[in-house]
Amino acid sequence: MSTIKQEITELVKEAIYFAANRGEIGNVDVEKIYIEIPKRKEYGDFTTNIAFSLAKEQGVSPHIVAKAIVRSIKKNETIEHVEVSEHGFINFFISKHRLYKVLKEIMEKDTEFGGGDLGRGKKVIIEFVSANPTGPLHVGHGRGAAYGDTVANILAFLGYEVVREYYINDVGTQIDNLGKSVKARYLQLLGQDVPFQDEWYKGEYIIDLGNKLVERYGNTARDYDISFFIDFAKLEILEGIKQTLAKFRVYFTNFISEKALYESGEVKKVVDKLDELCYLYKDKEAILLKTKEFDDEKDRVIIRSDGSPTYFLGDIAYHKNKFERSPSFLINVLGQDHHGYVERLKASLSALGYPKDSLKILLYQLVTLTRCGNPVSMSTREGEFVTLDEVIDEVGVDASRFFFISKKLDTHLDFDLELAKKRNLDNPVFYVQYAHARICSILDKAKKMGIELGTYDSVDLSLLRLEEELSIIKKLSLFPDEIRETIYEPSHLTLYLIEVATRFHNYYNHYRVISSNLDLTLARLTLVNCIRIVLRNVLKLLGISFPEKM
Repeated sequence: MSTIKQEITELVKEAIYFAANRGEIGNVDVEKIYIEIPKRKEYGDFTTNIAFSLAKEQGVSPHIVAKAIVRSIKKNETIEHVEVSEHGFINFFISKHRLYKVLKEIMEKDTEFGGGDLGRGKKVIIEFVSANPTGPLHVGHGRGAAYGDTVANILAFLGYEVVREYYINDVGTQIDNLGKSVKARYLQLLGQDVPFQDEWYKGEYIIDLGNKLVERYGNTARDYDISFFIDFAKLEILEGIKQTLAKFRVYFTNFISEKALYESGEVKKVVDKLDELCYLYKDKEAILLKTKEFDDEKDRVIIRSDGSPTYFLGDIAYHKNKFERSPSFLINVLGQDHHGYVERLKASLSALGYPKDSLKILLYQLVTLTRCGNPVSMSTREGEFVTLDEVIDEVGVDASRFFFISKKLDTHLDFDLELAKKRNLDNPVFYVQYAHARICSILDKAKKMGIELGTYDSVDLSLLRLEEELSIIKKLSLFPDEIRETIYEPSHLTLYLIEVATRFHNYYNHYRVISSNLDLTLARLTLVNCIRIVLRNVLKLLGISFPEKM
């Protein structure tokens, strides 16, 4: 079933076509029609400014274009009437019958309301978090985890086959330094005087790993090769990362090891393939990939002059591995510090014959965590950082996920710990959850009074005629549109939740849902139950709980 917004869009498209055919407006190719809810109720239920862009193209008044469009709009059961404002906005007044059908759809689809088959037959591999296994996850990783998981939830809700993937960077200098750091702490704990170098990893977690080695191996591992300490530390840290993610309600389909790509020969195959395609050349013993031919700012080194591979080479092999699993497209969720990496990676994939637009890279800005007004350092090397575990333990999973998702991806996020901890209506996630719990309490009270929810056909929804009631229904009708229009910006869903919760709380504070009028009670119970369904569905997508009691 199409949404009201979609129906209006199609009506306007058809009207523009008919008006152009009759010569009332020039021939136009309309790519996007924006339908919005006006801020003032006298301007209708929905409005569009499409006449402005068409008038600009044709050099005429928006009011003239709008009138021509309105004359061509077909009569239908969705629109009660249409008006043109003096400035040229086209304002739509929706029939109450069509609004009530929104409630019917919500009741019938229940947990599936808002979803659909947009992604039917399409597979997407989304990579997110992928923190180096050199330390615990910090709050910056938390933003990537909450965001990536929510996008994956939305895609699955829309019918896509979603593969969630974590790429383990377990080769290279940072892993070597991890092994050296842990060995040094282990030997120090055994009483040996070992200097600790500046580039090694610090922090209590390194000492904890040293203590675990002492507990398990005593002094028998003091002469073991550095590879032993690398493997031990990597597995311990990775297990801790998985436990943190599970606590954060984030689960992955696959964990892909960079080291395994080398051991399986996949990296060598990529080098051979690129060489065969004549995209490699030598410069001072280093091997470079001709990424400049594919719009990168310069060619990139994939093998250094000493013969060691760059991280870039492993990433190329990993993405080739992903494409060989036949996805419709790939998504990478990365921190803003990877900004310079985007073009070179897309260029390397173009060299291998994959379309650039088959990889979507989403960059998120940094997080500032404050305590008593002071930002907290998050350097994994110095060890002076707040872990994601600590944040979850302090403010809870629900508040953590909500706050991480609450800002647009390209906006710096200030995480207010004190606000996130509040258990009152000042806290936005509490405010939304309270709306859900409040509705559950109303429905439970009605049930105890022997009042059961009726079906769409058995309830007289025409009794829902208050402006507040109709306003709520209009907002509920937008949920499927919100999902499709903001797949990669779930922060819009947090705003949507707050708006729905606000309309409900205001309504509840002014009107009784359960009253002596049974027919009115049943109509209002139907309305609040539909609010509950939408609140729950959005919260589920965000990975946030929806309590029935608070």
